[in-house]
Amino acid sequence: MAIYHLSVKAISRSAGRSATAAAAYRAATRIHDERTGLVHDYSRKAGVLHREIVAPDDAPAWVRDRAQLWNAAELAETRKNSTVAREIEVALPTEISPQHRRELACALAHEIAARHRCAVDIAIHAPARRSDERNHHAHLLMTTRRLNAEGLTEKTRELDDLKTGEVTRWRERWATLVNEHLAQHGHTERVDHRSLEDQGLDRDPTFHKGPAVTAIERRGESARVAERVRDELTERLQRAAELGRLERASQEIARSIIDTTTKLDAALAGRDTGRNPSLEEIRRDAQVEWLAVRARQPAIDVAPDKPRALDLSGDLAAARRDARDQWLAQRASAPEPGQEQTEKSNDARAPSRIVLPDDDRAL
Repeated sequence: MAIYHLSVKAISRSAGRSATAAAAYRAATRIHDERTGLVHDYSRKAGVLHREIVAPDDAPAWVRDRAQLWNAAELAETRKNSTVAREIEVALPTEISPQHRRELACALAHEIAARHRCAVDIAIHAPARRSDERNHHAHLLMTTRRLNAEGLTEKTRELDDLKTGEVTRWRERWATLVNEHLAQHGHTERVDHRSLEDQGLDRDPTFHKGPAVTAIERRGESARVAERVRDELTERLQRAAELGRLERASQEIARSIIDTTTKLDAALAGRDTGRNPSLEEIRRDAQVEWLAVRARQPAIDVAPDKPRALDLSGDLAAARRDARDQWLAQRASAPEPGQEQTEKSNDARAPSRIVLPDDDRAL
């Protein structure tokens, strides 16, 4: 049964990896890293059936030299967390011959080099001695920069983001190439890059055991090991499903809540970024505000006081009290010291007239 597999991985310095070490291991060769001074020697590694470098037609000749290519890729990056290489790993169908598997892997590498204008280092590996004998696979190590006649140039960013659809495109293209080769060589098996749900198949997905579990099963311990691995995987899948459900529920709640923080955040930002006014500015603003309040108040017309005559025809004591009250009222309404007065003679109040009993003369 033909098995589909294609994965895209990044070789990054942030994970302590290098392009020179990755290339040396996959091609089972020796590479001296000019940037770090380390020597990566995997020349005694077995199981590498084919190695080849594919590049655009106008790429310089030194690109075909593995050590020069990957040292140039390392020296082109200056950041400590740079992605120095990218790898596509594919499973090769065991139904076809080794030569046809090589042709299939090279066909994919040529298409990648033509589309992204990068160098692709192909390494076809045979199944490990104690692993599944059907595990034929190929490593396609790619430069993260495009190539032209002058060498490495700009980054190939399109494979870094799943939103571009490039990874999905290559997954579909690989399934097409595999099926074409299977049909070309008389095999009815087919592979599909889609998930079981997208294919409409109602069955549990398989899981990758790895070479260690496969070796244990070959020693006759398959039942116990497979059961433990299956239980662990089932628990992980259930936990992932629960986390996904909680995440979707939290997103629904977040969408149903009215966001009231926008204006508050803007106000706080304005407060934090605004400068403190000076004392003179505070006084000036207060004066402007006071004048505005005064202008809004209605004007009050006050009639001038008319001189009053004290009538002493009655009780003399009461008349004196009235005269004293009038004098005190005049004192209270008199202007404060320091204020300018105009036409004092006109503003001065006329003295009160005293009318005595049986006498019409005013004193």
